[in-house]
Amino acid sequence: MRRLCQLEACPSQHKTRCTFCVHCNQVCSAFQPLSCPALSQAPYVCNACTNQHRCRLNKVYYDALSAHEHYQQHLRDSRSGCSFSEEELKALDEIVTPGLQKKQSLHHIYASRKNEFICSERTLYTLIYDRKLSCQKLDLPRAVRYRPRRTRKSHKVDATCRVGRTYSDYKAYLNEHPDVQPVQMDSVIGSLGGKVLLTLLFTNSDLMLLHLRDKNNAQSVLDYFDDLYKALGRDLFMKLFPVILTDNGSEFSNPRALEFDPLGRRRTRIFYCHPGRPDQKGALEHNHEFIRMVLPKSASFNHLTQAHMDRLASHINALIRKKLNDRTPLSTFSFFFGEDALRVFRLQRIEPEAVTLSRTLLPFPPQEGVTHTHSGLARARDT
Repeated sequence: MRRLCQLEACPSQHKTRCTFCVHCNQVCSAFQPLSCPALSQAPYVCNACTNQHRCRLNKVYYDALSAHEHYQQHLRDSRSGCSFSEEELKALDEIVTPGLQKKQSLHHIYASRKNEFICSERTLYTLIYDRKLSCQKLDLPRAVRYRPRRTRKSHKVDATCRVGRTYSDYKAYLNEHPDVQPVQMDSVIGSLGGKVLLTLLFTNSDLMLLHLRDKNNAQSVLDYFDDLYKALGRDLFMKLFPVILTDNGSEFSNPRALEFDPLGRRRTRIFYCHPGRPDQKGALEHNHEFIRMVLPKSASFNHLTQAHMDRLASHINALIRKKLNDRTPLSTFSFFFGEDALRVFRLQRIEPEAVTLSRTLLPFPPQEGVTHTHSGLARARDT
């Protein structure tokens, strides 16, 4: 029997009987293929079937090379391109970019608004690096590194200040008193000969204090310690400052005056890092990066006041830290020591959205030698 398909363009041109036609399954609209029940269970292929040579049903074979090529292609397709729509990227950009413009860390932005993100913190870094958002890698607060500042020899008040106060002595003291939480101390230099910052970091909470000094000498440090001692009281001061680790700067070269109050009673202990080893107080050095976001190196502090430093310290201490289990240094410090010390330190709580570590936080220094003409153009005064 021929011409059952009733197709004018029959593949076999109706020369063979329909019983022997090998093309009817492809052209017949009523064809229903039969499948082997063995293909519905593992291993789902005919490779190991003993009846495959006698079976006339459609067969499925596993080829390792072609399967591997198909897998590799599928893997490349899944990892290429961006998995976010334009609307999703726009929503992420509206959250991330304003925070970075305020010099907030990406972790701070993510932790404070975690419920609004549809991706992980690591994915946000990837989107920034791939330029999927309007911000760039250089907008990240720690993307730009600074060269270490040069040091110079200076006069020491007590040439034997390091005797019994070396870093090895410091480690031995902590081993004997494991419950002591040390405080790290350093100076941040502005322009040469100008005002200087004294920084103190509580290592158990990452809270940093900033004190503006007119001169970088030992007396200015001692005056600040005496003021804190009077404001906090003896008991709270000794609780907050049991041990202080600092560097070998000349402003810290009178340790006995810092360790004892005017009545000769011990109030703290001073130890020194090894020369050229700022990493031994690395927590404080790391926090100095937040200061440099607002006050770059060589920037003058002469136009600033202590109120400006209190504002800067409040914003730095309001930054959410991953190491503190997504808490701020302010909240962690108040948990350990209460609110009384924070009031003495003049630190204020800042909402996460309002935290700013850009140069707009503090006033810019006045430009000396510049006047404004009636036309509105700034011109340098003739010298």
